[in-house]
Amino acid sequence: MPRLRHLLSVVRLIMSQERPLILFTNDDGIESPGLHMVAEAFAELGDILIVAPREQQSGMGRSLPIASEGRIYPHELPRNGYPYKAYAVDATPAQAVQHGVLELSDRLPSLVVSGINYGENTGNGVTISGTVGAALEAASLGIPALAVSLQTPKDLHLSYSSEVDFSAAAYFARQFGALLIAHPSRPDDVDVLKIDVPWDATPATAWRITRLSRRRVYWPTRPERLALSEIGRIGYHYDTDPSKAEPDSDVYAVLQDKVVSVTPISLDMTSRTDMFRLQQILAGEKVYGQNK
Repeated sequence: MPRLRHLLSVVRLIMSQERPLILFTNDDGIESPGLHMVAEAFAELGDILIVAPREQQSGMGRSLPIASEGRIYPHELPRNGYPYKAYAVDATPAQAVQHGVLELSDRLPSLVVSGINYGENTGNGVTISGTVGAALEAASLGIPALAVSLQTPKDLHLSYSSEVDFSAAAYFARQFGALLIAHPSRPDDVDVLKIDVPWDATPATAWRITRLSRRRVYWPTRPERLALSEIGRIGYHYDTDPSKAEPDSDVYAVLQDKVVSVTPISLDMTSRTDMFRLQQILAGEKVYGQNK
């Protein structure tokens, strides 16, 4: 029995000294410079595992289509002296997280980082974002998660432009990611930290805790075609006045005040309405003070 206790104590010591595993993904695809930059920023904090879609997957949200084949391909990435494994997957961002956790990691990741995305993910359109969707999938598996996005011009959203400087976004991702790793017991009802960084931000740029704006930033555009049977892809365009957004929102912070937005997101999407009053309304009961 004493020998068994000693063996268990040694095992616990080894486990306590194990470097955290950090899983990286995105919705722009495995070749995205934003993905490479953020992984490199975390290289000294733990063991790096990159599992990202093989193709562009923007706008996929948290989708898990049954048509995804899930083929996995080892992928070579610039390492800059830091060894890490990278895989490209025929899958959506949320499915990439699943493959990473279920098949490619030797232990549960201590953190999942999704991004850095080309283009901010703010306002009521965040459920469209594959960047946010991947982070939500990780959170649903009990893993702390970051969704990191950098404001860019719209014409760069689907690009791998080397003209985009991701260094400030990588800095803030590492700053908040290191805190999540060091303090795995997150505040109550915080499952994902959504970080949106202004285009011209630096590491000295101020940051602010925000909430999701109810405003829409990018609006759908009608397809141009002569017949409904023709291909007609819906596009999108920027159309918002950030000065009219809620002052405590992500839209106002990033697009109006040009500060870094840190938005806590919960998997609990239940409305914060008065449940008793809602019960009365749905039951057809007379609600005190309601106009006749």
